[in-house]
Amino acid sequence: MPQTGSPRAAAATGRTTFTQTSDRELVAARTFDAPRALVFEACTRCEHLARWYGPRAMTMASCESDLRPGGRFRYVLRGPDGSEHGFRGEFLEVVVPERVVNTWEWEPMPGHGSVETATFEDAGDGRTTITVTVRFATAEDFAGWHGSGATAGMAESYDRLAELVAALR
Repeated sequence: MPQTGSPRAAAATGRTTFTQTSDRELVAARTFDAPRALVFEACTRCEHLARWYGPRAMTMASCESDLRPGGRFRYVLRGPDGSEHGFRGEFLEVVVPERVVNTWEWEPMPGHGSVETATFEDAGDGRTTITVTVRFATAEDFAGWHGSGATAGMAESYDRLAELVAALR
């Protein structure tokens, strides 16, 4: 994937931007028109995650989250055909409302997950920039994740998040 510019500068457009920083790492950024505390809550509470996490064609069938260092999460998305897709991880660091670091793994491929670092930055004027660094252990794992359409799914999810925080405001 080619670089698409600096995450901070590109996030100002209101669209999700992606910058590949190595053969194992991608940085996604997006600025939302909502205060940091609200965006953080929408990204960490199941009642909100169920309304935006995943592509529009999918629904969240199950959401479990214990938001604390050492706590675990598990999300199950259901496709229009009834298929279910489970994702899980462990929270490594939680600084409310600034930062969350967690492992992430698609359940059918154990051992091939990533570490995600999400920062929530006050962008002024009641806006918040989320920057997520996704780092895989190997270039092959990154290529598989990227090749699965994960970035398109992330961008669509963040479109849904923007709609949600606008409604919650």
